[in-house]
Amino acid sequence: MAGLAPFAEFALLLLACALAGAVGVRLRQPVLIAYIAVGIAAGPSGFEWVRAQDEIDLLAQMGVTVLLFVVGLRLDLHHVRHIGPVAVATGLGQLAFTIAFGIMLVLALGKPPLEAVYIAVALTFSSTIIIVKLLSDKRELDSLHGRIAVGFLIVQDVAVIVAMMLMSALRSGGDDAGAAAIAFSLGGRILAAALLMFVLMRWVLPRLVAVMARSQELLLVFGIAWGVTLAALGDWAGFSKEAGAFLAGFSLASTPYREAISARLTGIRDFLLLFFFIDLGAKLDFTTLGAEVGAAGVLSLFVLLGNPLIVMAIMGAMGYRRRTGFMAGLTVAQISEFSIVFIAMGITLGHVGTGALGLVTLVGVVTITVSTYMILYSQALYERLAPWLGVFERRNPFREQAVTAPMPGESAPQAIVFGLGRYGSRLIGDLIEAGIRVRGVDFDPEAVRMLKKRGLAVDFGDAEDPELLASLPLTATGWVITTLPSADSNRALLDGLHALGYRGRVAAAARDEAHVRALSAAGITLIFNPFDDAASHAARRLAREIQSPETPR
Repeated sequence: MAGLAPFAEFALLLLACALAGAVGVRLRQPVLIAYIAVGIAAGPSGFEWVRAQDEIDLLAQMGVTVLLFVVGLRLDLHHVRHIGPVAVATGLGQLAFTIAFGIMLVLALGKPPLEAVYIAVALTFSSTIIIVKLLSDKRELDSLHGRIAVGFLIVQDVAVIVAMMLMSALRSGGDDAGAAAIAFSLGGRILAAALLMFVLMRWVLPRLVAVMARSQELLLVFGIAWGVTLAALGDWAGFSKEAGAFLAGFSLASTPYREAISARLTGIRDFLLLFFFIDLGAKLDFTTLGAEVGAAGVLSLFVLLGNPLIVMAIMGAMGYRRRTGFMAGLTVAQISEFSIVFIAMGITLGHVGTGALGLVTLVGVVTITVSTYMILYSQALYERLAPWLGVFERRNPFREQAVTAPMPGESAPQAIVFGLGRYGSRLIGDLIEAGIRVRGVDFDPEAVRMLKKRGLAVDFGDAEDPELLASLPLTATGWVITTLPSADSNRALLDGLHALGYRGRVAAAARDEAHVRALSAAGITLIFNPFDDAASHAARRLAREIQSPETPR
């Protein structure tokens, strides 16, 4: 392979990813694991198929930049006000727990004190990139647990940034006075960045984006350019590319064009992230792992079990239900690619040896692989573990009940609509106008708040949650209507309805023919396709207009 040109190497790499991804999908495995496996096979630890590492690393950085930019786009100021307290409390609580208990555990494994500190800190970082990708694939980014998870993962990212900045400062040496100067410089840069963001968001960006939005292609180019530019500025200012990219997206989150930008970036994000996972696999060093297998197993269990437990405990104490805490807790059951980078920085400073890097690398492989399946099959895990999770829920989960409180004077509905996106919210409004008593359910707390302000009877909750279904007035309801986009979510909803003995009728909205087949196989008889129905309705209106004698020639 050494004689191949970079273009041919990339062609072979993409072909390998496609084939490995197809095998992974066939085995019901996430494609990102297949991409990591291709990276291992293609990298120095494997067969060294590809040598264009610099080009792959650049595309990987672009993928990270676009992903964090899209994450920032989803987190506008209105959302921050609702998830801020729990995100900060959970993020800082998990950091403190993992560092404190991690140091004791690593010391018990026979590591020297300074190395124990480095490893314990590395174990605190969860991979925002992988988690956001998994939640996005499951369409759970807008759920309550998804929003909270993104919030405390951002807290972790800030901690990563601070730790790396301090490590960079230590690289050049420093005493107590130097540490004070570093802290003063860091505070000044954060203040300057906040002031710059305020000025841009208040007076510059709304007008600039409005001009760019006159062309959809230009809006896409501007979005990428803005994200990359702030990522470069963040790196130059001593923060990180990730922090700059996130701030770039956050600065546009309050504009009316954020959905258009986000939608157009989805395909580009997924393509570029392919190279991130390849790069991550290629950089895993397996030469130092043999002596660390036992310690890696112990630390992997600590991350896989300890981190979710502390998140569930904190969220339960703050007034969230056990299911929300469980789903959010699963997102910290792995360590981050930044953990490996953090240990590598310690090696360059002479603080830790290569054995620590091998240990953290192995913990990363184990926890990323296992936690991926934990997140993908989170509902099945919850159903099995729910009876033992009651200890993590207060008798009165007041914070979550503030969203789920029913409308005053509400009577038994004739129909319940699950999924209140653009289509579902329009459907429930039209049914109410037709005189139908209808109730809506959605897992996006912001959508629930907005619809409640309009006076609609809506509940917050996940259609896959058996406890939610049991709380609904199903016995007095003749129809259940689902507009959920996922076939798996619809199957889980139907299983829950059957388990509760629901005897009414079920209707569902399908996105495409594959969705129609899946819904039919699940036993739903009344299926409507929003796109086909809209086209048929438009055709009937046009036909009436065309055939009308008053239509101008």
